[in-house]
Amino acid sequence: MATQSQEIQLMTDLPNFELQGVDGKTYRLEDFDSSKVLVVGITCNHCPYVQAYEERISALASKYKEAPVSVLCVNSNDAVAYPDDAFDRMKERAKEKAFSFLYLRDETQSFAKSIGAACTPEFFVYDSTRKLRYHGRLDDQQDPKLVKRHYLDEVISSLLEGQDPPFSQTSAIGCSIKWKN
Repeated sequence: MATQSQEIQLMTDLPNFELQGVDGKTYRLEDFDSSKVLVVGITCNHCPYVQAYEERISALASKYKEAPVSVLCVNSNDAVAYPDDAFDRMKERAKEKAFSFLYLRDETQSFAKSIGAACTPEFFVYDSTRKLRYHGRLDDQQDPKLVKRHYLDEVISSLLEGQDPPFSQTSAIGCSIKWKN
């Protein structure tokens, strides 16, 4: 059953975090100080909505690899109830799909809660001062052949050019985050 994100408060600060990456490193907010734009995607392994976007997320991260842009995807799902979202499976999927973005685990689910996440995939774009400038979808279609608007790409480009994004929120649609009981 699809879940839709709700509008959230923009211009809020990205909270500090400490999340384990599938590459074996632990990442904190200050590790991205040199990034002019920080994209945070709430994703997972098992959601078909996320699976439909994985290649596009990787392509976006690759496009901005030489720019001061960081793309992080965070899996906050309950791995006990959804074993496909366990950390070992995340490592396998990242390797199998050759993700070009950082894939991080939010074991306590505190990060997803702190930014107001509701579903997978759901994206949050922060500017150089780590203020939330965009919240919502990657683009306008689940089917990559039908995409007309590339929301994330347009927002990132605008922020890199020192301009306000052309829009601030779109409604993300996907699987609900699998919260622990």
